[in-house]
Order: sequence, then C-alpha cells, then structure tokens
Amino acid sequence: MPHHRICALDPSDRSSGLLLHPTSLPTPYGIGDLGPQARRLVEYLARTDTGLWQTLPLGPTGFGDSPYQSFSSHAGNVNLLSPDDLAADGLLDPDDLAALRLPDGPVDFAAVRASRARWIPELWRRFERGAAPHLRGPFEHFVATQQPWLDDFALFMALKDHHDGAPWAQWPEPLRDRDPAAVADARTVHAERIAVERFAQYLFCRQLLALRRLTKASGIRLVGDVPFYVAWDSVDVWTRPDLFRLRPDGSPAVVAGVPPDYFSPTGQLWGNPIYDWEAHAADGYRWWADRLAAAFAMADIVRIDHFRAFADYWEIPADAPTAETGRWVDGPGLGFFEAVVDRLGPLPVIAEDLGELSPAVPRLLDATGFPGMRVLQFAFDSDDTNPFLPRNYPSRCVAYTGTHDNDTTLGWWRSAPEPERAFARRILGVDDTDPVGAFLDAVWSSPAMFALAPAQDLLRLGSEARMNTPGTVGGRNWRWRMTPDQLDEHLLDEVARLNAAHGRASHVS
Repeated sequence: MPHHRICALDPSDRSSGLLLHPTSLPTPYGIGDLGPQARRLVEYLARTDTGLWQTLPLGPTGFGDSPYQSFSSHAGNVNLLSPDDLAADGLLDPDDLAALRLPDGPVDFAAVRASRARWIPELWRRFERGAAPHLRGPFEHFVATQQPWLDDFALFMALKDHHDGAPWAQWPEPLRDRDPAAVADARTVHAERIAVERFAQYLFCRQLLALRRLTKASGIRLVGDVPFYVAWDSVDVWTRPDLFRLRPDGSPAVVAGVPPDYFSPTGQLWGNPIYDWEAHAADGYRWWADRLAAAFAMADIVRIDHFRAFADYWEIPADAPTAETGRWVDGPGLGFFEAVVDRLGPLPVIAEDLGELSPAVPRLLDATGFPGMRVLQFAFDSDDTNPFLPRNYPSRCVAYTGTHDNDTTLGWWRSAPEPERAFARRILGVDDTDPVGAFLDAVWSSPAMFALAPAQDLLRLGSEARMNTPGTVGGRNWRWRMTPDQLDEHLLDEVARLNAAHGRASHVS
C-alpha cells in the first residue's frame, strides 16, 4: 500500500511551530484555557508566519493530573473552559469572574478542580433558568449527535462523583458490570449530575471549535496528541471491557510500560491495561477508528504517542513492582492502519518513535509513510552517525529541540556531561552565551518537514520550567505556566527570524 494511501502529510511541507499546552497560558483563573490568551497566541503565530501549534492531549485528566491519563478518549477537559468566554455568552457576570480568580504561578490543580466543581454546576442551573438562550438549539443538537459517547461519559463521571472518585471496578457489582437495570436506574437517580456533565462538554466543544475556526482562518494547524493506551479508570474500559485484557473483577491482567531506558533505570510502569487485539481486529478496529475520528475533530494533525507499540509493546504482569519484569509482544502492525484508513481515509499523523526500537518499528513507519520524531537533545551521546543529529534527518520527520518529557534545552545544557556539550559545540557551533539559540537554528535549518520548539526554549527558561519528568508523579509535573508578561509578540520575534531564514514561513496573508 503506497504512503499516500495511509499518510496525509507531505514531506515537502516545510513548516514550523510552537509546543505549548493550553494549561500553560497565563490567565487570572489559575490555569490556562481556550479563551482570550489562546486567541492572542494564535494572533502572534499568524503574525510570525508560524504554521503549527502543538498541544498535549485535551481530555479530562485523572491520576496525577497527567493529560496522558484521561477519563475518556472522546471528552474534553472542562478545566480548559474560559470564564471570560462564558461571561461573553451570558453564563457568568463580572462578579463571578472576580470570585473565580486564583493566584498566578504554576497550576494548582487541586484549587482549580475545587473552583470548577463549584461553578460548573451553576452554569447549568442558570442555563435551565433561561440564561444564554442562543445556546439552547446548539446544545440540543450536540447532545443528539454526540450521544454514542456522551451519555456513557456523563453517567461515568456522575457515578465517580457519587462514589467519591473511586475507580469503576470498586463500584457495586451491578454498576461495575453494567447490569442494564442498574445502569437505567443510575441514569434516573443521577439525572441532574448527568445534565451538568453534558452541558460542560458542550461548552468545551463550543470553545474549542471557535478556537479551531480562528486557527484555520489564520492559516495555523492545531497538532493534537493521542496516547496509545487509555487509562484503566476510564469510561472506555468500563463500557468495553471486552476490548482489554482484564481479570473477572475488572482489574488489569497485564499492564503497559517500557523497560529501563534513557528516562528511568527501572523502566516506566504506566499501569494502563493492554488491548485484546484479537477482539479489536474482529470488527475491523472500529473502536480505534472512532477514537481517532474524535481526535481529528479536535485537531488538524495528530501525534500518536508511543507509536512503536503498533509494532511491538512491553507487557508487564499486573502485580510487578517495576517495569523491569516484562516481555515484548507483537502489536497489530500495518493491518491496523489499513483497516482504519478504509474507514477514515489517509491520516495526518505524526508517529512518536523515540526510545530503543526493534527493527519492526522503522519497517512499520516506512510502510505507513508517517513522519517520525527527532529530538535534538538526544544527538550528542555517541558520534557523527547519531540519528538525532540534524545532518542525519530525513525530510519525512518532525524535529524538536525538546519535548514535554525533556528538560528545557537550557536545563539540559546546564546539566549535560561536558563531553556531550563539547560535541554540541563542535557540531552546531554552539555559543556558550546562548546555547538554546544554536539548538533552534539547528532544528529550523534541518531537512525535517516540521520544526518545533517548546515555548520554554523560546523564553530561554531553565529546569524550573520543565513540563514533565517521565516515571515520576506529582511534584512540578504538568504545572508550568507562562507569566502574563511572557506572552507577547517578543516571544515569537525569533521564530519569525528563523522562519524567514530557513524557508519555514507559512505565508499567512
């Protein structure tokens, strides 16, 4: 099957972009959102001829507030709702906005959750009493068209709330096992909470689609992110346990992770349930096709995290204390993508192919035609043949100074072994006064089709601004936010220069 039949991206498309999760935008409400500051960023991207804005997954976060551990593969994270835009719709007033203010600085997820838990139900009550009447028809249309996932998600969240956040496998057996009578009764008992969840999802969809209309009009493509695995405590596993390798009580029989690697000497024990691939194949991977269709409704291009698991994946016994104990198992391979393309058409996908790879992974990548990833920080621990050196990039790849899982480039430079820094000086001509600048130039001037950098690198921030440290939970993970004065046109002045100098301007009119 030729590349163009599977991959919708063109390696000759020479674009650039910014990696920044919406939670990291500066707002007065304790967390970044989809409102005025997001639109301001789009304006700056357009002004600098920057064609891509990459985010992390946008689903509702669960364990550890990680966007890679979501309660649903279809729903949106209502913590990203913009109070300012809700006020513009007539659902909040100026006094509400003042009461919703939270301190600047890193995201305090507990404070944000507590705040949203108070005012999101109030939005529904006001809507029921007649506020924002212009939203009534669109809301009813949303509920009718999104019913296949929305009803189960709203019920799942209502039941989690009723059971004090307990995982679904710890609910009473009739609900755990989705006994039809118990489910029907729960829909009646928790009708008010279910209505709140539906309305919150409608508001998220409304705000995200408004932002997407702006990005499209501005010539900017949103790059989304799909985790390979779903969270065990999710509506996906609760409603379709037959698609996962579970024990009779609903707990995972085996779990996902990776063996010891660059990030962790004992590997990474993620704990996600493993797919029953025979069950998925039996209906032509319909569940996956629906999941990817939902992702493409939120973004123009999708990065699939842990892409290598389609070729082979690390399977760990559920009771193992670390990821060191496990085995490699073959994934579904090219047949998966052939089946999904039959349903959705060619896929605008970036494949995250980092880490120690078996020969099956590059073979699958080549067969699909998807661009893989190159991270410049990985380029200096060997020799001139290192595949992460820009001189060795193919055009069919996406290059980064670093990703959300890396230290910032300045943090890396300050902590890297001296031989690696010496190698970088020799290869890139790094000036010790601005090593980040040399990394940006190297990525932008490379043959890679897309060049991206985290906002932290453009701001020359150190390790204090790192987004995530793989293999750890809590701490500073996912909490970094820009200060209000950092989101201005000067942030992207350098990107405009890089785009012009290296032929990556998107030529937005």
